[in-house]
Amino acid sequence: MKNKNMRRTYLGISSAILLLGITSFLNDLSSEIITPILPMFITALGGGGLAVGIIGGLRDSIASIIKIFAGYWSDKTQKRKIFVTTGYATSAIFKLALAFSKVWQQVLLFASIERIGKGIRTAPRDAIIADSMPKERGKGFAVHRAMDTAGAVAGAIMAFILWSIGLSFKNIILIAAATSCLALIPLFFLKKRKKTEKKITLKISVKNISPRLRSFIIISGIFALANFSYMFFILKAQELFTGKSAIGIPLLLYILFNTAYVIFTIPFGKLADRIGKGKVILIGYAMFSITCLGFAFLHTLMAAIILFALYGIVYAIIESNQRAYISDLAVKEGRGTALGAFHTITGIVTLPASLIGGSLWQIDPKTTFIYGAVTSLFAATLLMLHIYRKKSKK
Repeated sequence: MKNKNMRRTYLGISSAILLLGITSFLNDLSSEIITPILPMFITALGGGGLAVGIIGGLRDSIASIIKIFAGYWSDKTQKRKIFVTTGYATSAIFKLALAFSKVWQQVLLFASIERIGKGIRTAPRDAIIADSMPKERGKGFAVHRAMDTAGAVAGAIMAFILWSIGLSFKNIILIAAATSCLALIPLFFLKKRKKTEKKITLKISVKNISPRLRSFIIISGIFALANFSYMFFILKAQELFTGKSAIGIPLLLYILFNTAYVIFTIPFGKLADRIGKGKVILIGYAMFSITCLGFAFLHTLMAAIILFALYGIVYAIIESNQRAYISDLAVKEGRGTALGAFHTITGIVTLPASLIGGSLWQIDPKTTFIYGAVTSLFAATLLMLHIYRKKSKK
């Protein structure tokens, strides 16, 4: 029996996606208020560069490991909403706890648990999105990502404003936590899916992943190895400036990145539905390689503006369409597990990607971006072969 709430549409968009989009907007607004100040908050509590690296890496790894299990359990129980609500609630609670940290070790604990919430909610939420607009998944994921990233833009601007008026780290984080609590409200209007529990095991569910799906997950993992932390792009931009400009201009460039992401996400989602998601993702991988080469030889403000905008467009192409492509390749009953596997593998790989990027940075910042360009080009080549094999079998 199809859930009416899942199929009800407004301006061609499922109401479920709109509700999840509002929640993601508010939650991302909250997260992006914290993200720019978190390294400064850690150092203010006595943590050094190593502490910043441990906290950043552990947060991503913990969330990534949990995603496949949350996806599997949502497939098994066919209860997506409880995972989504629990995930967002966990993030809100521990953002609040984060504000009261007295030492950097508490930040490590609270920030890591906060990201567990992301691990719990991501795959089940993406499965809801995939089921809500089965004939236009590219568009559905793109709309959700656009709303999510609009929150990121608003959050980055809000962080800049709150810092400019002189609020303390604690008060800024408290404002972010309150916003995260508001993100729970739209979820009360999201209807539960009335489906019976499936008799599956994680072993069986993973086996249900087709060779083509497994192939793409591996390729996306290789690309993730190239896709090191955005902080390296910010650090590269900082090298161009001195004084207050070394903080203010990179922050504005980060806002430009997110703005380009928002503007181009939906158009590229629609394009993917028309010409094929694999082809559009291939364009994104190739553009990331070009963007990395540009950053390797970055010397002017104008070049930085162009490259940060291009960086945002790359994310607009890749982020939502990879999820939509995974959803297309997966069987319906195992979609949550497939999305969870994708998020887990790509998320875990981002840690060594950033460690490699950081190690190369110590040698020469240019080599970090050359590494990203070469690795993403390799992923693009594999994806082209993946698409070609599909055509050759027809």
